[in-house]
Amino acid sequence: MRPAPLLRLVPLLLLLVGCATAGTREAPTGQAAAAHAWQSPLLRDHPLIGRIWDVSQGRWLEEPALREQLAKARYVLLGERHDNADHHLLQASLVRALAGSGRRPALAFEMLDVEQQATVDAALAREPGNADAIAQAVDWAHSGWPDWALYRPIFAAGLERGLPIVAANLSRAQGKALAMQGTSALPAELVTRLGLDTPLPEDVSRAMRSELFQAHCGAMPETHMEPMVQVQRARDAQMAERLRASDTGDGAILITGAGHARTDRGVPAHLARGAGGATVRSVGFVEVSADKREPGDYVEADGTGRLPFDYVWFTPAAEREDLCAKLRERMKHGAHPPPQK
Repeated sequence: MRPAPLLRLVPLLLLLVGCATAGTREAPTGQAAAAHAWQSPLLRDHPLIGRIWDVSQGRWLEEPALREQLAKARYVLLGERHDNADHHLLQASLVRALAGSGRRPALAFEMLDVEQQATVDAALAREPGNADAIAQAVDWAHSGWPDWALYRPIFAAGLERGLPIVAANLSRAQGKALAMQGTSALPAELVTRLGLDTPLPEDVSRAMRSELFQAHCGAMPETHMEPMVQVQRARDAQMAERLRASDTGDGAILITGAGHARTDRGVPAHLARGAGGATVRSVGFVEVSADKREPGDYVEADGTGRLPFDYVWFTPAAEREDLCAKLRERMKHGAHPPPQK
């Protein structure tokens, strides 16, 4: 996604997705009809559109009940498809709800890395409450992320509620070094702090390699999968650490890609190991597929046998270019990381 491919290939090369097209506004079907006007144009008549699935209970959940459940959690992760405008509007709505009644959770973003925190703070010190000041300060237009207009509602919602804005991701330089040279390129203290000195269980490592291989259309050489797994793992651990560090009593919310919001091996798994028993809840915003009509149809064949979120909110699909064709074209020009040394 970002132009620095060595860091953003995990899984940010998926931001060859480009921006989601807004399409024409029309009322959604199902339980969300009164609350949301869908932006993404595809499959709006799908029977799952707007419905929320409670994974552990195996039942449908109304939106007010979801908000009530999330309000009880210390840490809330909102996992998106980066170029889907509906995902961002739903995230913004939940941020406003979770910041009600005087609660001020930190609002953390995968889209901002830790080295940008001082820049964000300085921008807001100059122009308090101005979301656009953040975009200008971090040069969002050249960041490789989708158009600022898609993310602006989330930042604006947080600033309206007076929430701290937290840059959560691993720095570009550290991600690049890790992808190219392995953990030896990072400070030993950081390697230990992020848990990178402990080997992953083989089944987890295998699943992550498979996920990343498929996410990159099978176009990436197999030799590059392990470095990408390491970067993915480091980013998950870094974001978990930033959530804990930014929690001053009211918890934290993370805006991130759905892959990082997975409860089995993403940021929630790292939080569960280091958050002292704090409640963690993950919402995955999932685009519907024409041939998948029930929640169980979205369970991965090589996964854990269940959806990897606490709750799944089904949405229309964004219209986008053939990402695999674009990635293969980039691969022809060498846009992939070298094998780990």
